Amino acid sequence: MSTDVPEGTRERPLLELTDVSVTYSGGAVQALQGIDLVVRRGQIVVLLGVNGAGKTTTLSAISGLLPYSGGSLDSGAVLLDGQDLRGSTPAARVQRGISMVMEGRRVFPDLTVEENLIAGGFSRAAGETRETREQMYGMFPILAERRRQLAGLLSGGEQQMLAIARALMQRPTLLMLDEPSLGLAPLIVERIRELVVEINAGGTSVLLIEQNAAMALSIADYAYVLDGKTIAQHGTGAELLADTSVQELYLGIAGEGRRSFRAAHEARARGGAR
Repeated sequence: MSTDVPEGTRERPLLELTDVSVTYSGGAVQALQGIDLVVRRGQIVVLLGVNGAGKTTTLSAISGLLPYSGGSLDSGAVLLDGQDLRGSTPAARVQRGISMVMEGRRVFPDLTVEENLIAGGFSRAAGETRETREQMYGMFPILAERRRQLAGLLSGGEQQMLAIARALMQRPTLLMLDEPSLGLAPLIVERIRELVVEINAGGTSVLLIEQNAAMALSIADYAYVLDGKTIAQHGTGAELLADTSVQELYLGIAGEGRRSFRAAHEARARGGAR
């Protein structure tokens, strides 16, 4: 689908994926087929879809991690600020402003909270790292309290906050989050939502994968739905929240005249929802 923007807002996107196709296992498994996606400066962009739709693969294509999971960018372009990232290592992409928080709260369990943050600022000068670390303690007070504690002893919510703070140590222009609320208590989920908004308000663009679609769309400037390896729908967060098919297929709304998330998706796979 077209990702054209209205006249008067045609500044160069921060991130642009054009006709991106990805395969695994030497081309035997098609994971993405011709997707287009844009993240503009200052935006929160959400990527929705069922498990296996290609959401994490999309982030891997952007971060440069595809080869490490047996994937290959077969066609298309991934552009950051207009420059093609093909051939750039993951470390080079971090230095160019892309940080990613992977699914599963992947902290270094045998390092302290502070050591995790220092590791996150690996490409920054010592003075910059110290300053940014203090900023992270201001944004995440619980991490300041736990700074000498081993990360492996933190609660799930605290580990997720540490993973986000560690990614922010690079002062990225684009922060990518893969299922940040997965498995967390409702109060922590709300805190994650607030943090995403706060991070974005500070000038960092956000590309968010989130299983809590209602929460994600409520803060999204723009959103895309991945289905069948392609972009099936896109629009503003408000537009997708109001879209009946998105409600049925991606918001898990069941009841009068509506199917559950899983049943609706299976019905589509059998030839369309009834």
